[in-house]
Amino acid sequence: MLEISENGRTWLLTGPASGYAVHLTEGDELLHLHWGPRIALADAEALAVRPLPVYRPFESPLDGREEYPVEGGPRFARPALSVRTEERRGTEWRFEAHEAEGDHLRLRFRDGGLVITLHYRMRHDVVERWVTLDNEGPAPLELLRADAATWTLPDREGWRLSQLHGRWAAESLLTAAPLTHGEKVIGSRRGHTGHQHLPWVALDTDATEERGEVYGCALGWSGSWRIAVAQLPDARVQITGGAGYDDSGLLLLAAGESYTTPVFAGLWSDGGFGGASRAWHAYQRAYVVPDADRDRPVLFNSWEATEFDISEEQQGALARRAAAIGVELFVVDDGWFGRRTSDRAGLGDWTPNPDRFPKGLAPLADHVHALGMQFGIWVEPEMVNPDSDLYRAHPDWVQYQPGRTRTEFRNQLVLNLAREDVQEYLWRQLDTLLSSAPIDYVKWDFNRCFTDAGWPGDPYPQRLWVDHVRALYALLDRLRAAHPDVVFESCSGGGGRIDLGIMSRTDQVWTSDNTDPLDRLAIQHGFSQIHPARVMAAWVTDSPNTQLNDRVSSLGFRFVSAMAGVLGVGGDLTQWTEEELAEAGDWVSLYKEIRPLVQHGDLHRLRPPTGGLSAVQYVRGDESVVLAWLQAQSYGEPVPALRLRGLDPTASYECLETGEIHRGAVLLHHGLDTALRGDLDAAVIRLRRI
Repeated sequence: MLEISENGRTWLLTGPASGYAVHLTEGDELLHLHWGPRIALADAEALAVRPLPVYRPFESPLDGREEYPVEGGPRFARPALSVRTEERRGTEWRFEAHEAEGDHLRLRFRDGGLVITLHYRMRHDVVERWVTLDNEGPAPLELLRADAATWTLPDREGWRLSQLHGRWAAESLLTAAPLTHGEKVIGSRRGHTGHQHLPWVALDTDATEERGEVYGCALGWSGSWRIAVAQLPDARVQITGGAGYDDSGLLLLAAGESYTTPVFAGLWSDGGFGGASRAWHAYQRAYVVPDADRDRPVLFNSWEATEFDISEEQQGALARRAAAIGVELFVVDDGWFGRRTSDRAGLGDWTPNPDRFPKGLAPLADHVHALGMQFGIWVEPEMVNPDSDLYRAHPDWVQYQPGRTRTEFRNQLVLNLAREDVQEYLWRQLDTLLSSAPIDYVKWDFNRCFTDAGWPGDPYPQRLWVDHVRALYALLDRLRAAHPDVVFESCSGGGGRIDLGIMSRTDQVWTSDNTDPLDRLAIQHGFSQIHPARVMAAWVTDSPNTQLNDRVSSLGFRFVSAMAGVLGVGGDLTQWTEEELAEAGDWVSLYKEIRPLVQHGDLHRLRPPTGGLSAVQYVRGDESVVLAWLQAQSYGEPVPALRLRGLDPTASYECLETGEIHRGAVLLHHGLDTALRGDLDAAVIRLRRI
């Protein structure tokens, strides 16, 4: 709901539990008023007439209070907008008008020929913010920095900052620390979202998993990005974020051109970190993820079983074993195209290898469909190997700096997707591929960062950082429109491209290349702070885990770990025993029963994976399921009971595993015994209200 004061200078957005208000002064200063629990418009108007504090010398009364601070004038805080023309630098805007369309609010300002429009939209309790910049002047202007939003927190003491950090095979690890004076900056200067940080932060003062205020912000951008959390000299806190890592130049706007920032979304919750997560999840399922109401199928991926050594016959044998254990989607990973017998060749040549697939992919796809499964493939369209027909024909199509060595990671270079000829080539290749066989699923990978990000001959080569992502989005949108039944997974060496931007165009994401079931508990715990289980792909692979650590774990522990998201299998099924295949079939069958709860239910993190017992619970309607893991049992101590969440204390619940009847109040306050013992033990416990 959007409300506007009679004088048209105070605006209040209201969601089910929260409110957000801004005010325009007579001097056209846009001030932040409120972000937190619901308030009335009269409350916002009362806040608007409060005088700004009298500041001491060397300080600005605007710092920490402006809604979208620009560079220039009496300001010292980090600007969200920095503009340069041939004549001057900075912004001195004047308010022009506001426009309201449903719950979408637009506030329009002007500085000469530059029109700056701030956008607001409340979806559930998530406030979406973004900015449009239109150059209506006669001369070009340079956007050095154009952030999507600045978020202002209320006056509190003892702020704590939570973030998700990591690296390849160790993504999405949660850490929290007290916020001190100065700035904390996270981001990526790698051309993609990156393994090092997810573009999300949360701030609190005393919140627990289930209680207390939490302020969270998440950026929807799949290229380089930056989020700066600043505690200013007066202890006020602001969070500024957007595309681009530094201020070296974002775009050159010619006369008549426009730039729209990505969305920087914010959420307030008084339900602790768990309440905030459940609100983020509900928002993404409702407004971000395509077809989020559909169940994601159990998949098998061939990579760890075969790597590059594949053939049609061999993939068919794997498919038959996968179908026998209940798999619903069979995915051929790397190695099906061009001269792709290793990572040294073939990227860019998106046609089936004639020796391995002499009649193309259609015969294998038809065989997979006949087995009752969908068929999927792996691609990495934004990359090229120097040993490829594409590179030999178009060596100028890659990002490079003239006179410098073209850095190769994984024996590959990055295509300059900002070029229209590259965009058109990839469209033709991928459209032809998806039309050549009954393909249901595409795993879209991105296995190296930008390094020599140059565009020789372009008058403003810096724009490739932004235009690459724009072109990626446009290509995915075009493919989805032309092939509406094909679903897409975002992958970047695991979790290197996970954000609200890519999620709005893909159906799920590959969380991490790390498939070790114990490591995955911490990765999935961090991932769940912001993103729902509905998009979190997780695989059961072989034991020992030869990809990473040679850890030995039971098939049950591996399955229960992966069942916390979108279940997949990635082991070499040809080496599994008949007993293992039968057990796998039972686990897959069980997952299909609990899938609606896991993929669409409300998540409660009962105990974090910090050692000993950890568990999550999903609740949907009258049903609930608990996934519990015991990492190790020390000194013979009993395993504690799990206090459940989200149940009706006045109701009774039947445990489908044991037939026992439990009172809701007892489960909530005294807990449930998991019967776990020893090391690396796991259990699935289903409850149904009676």
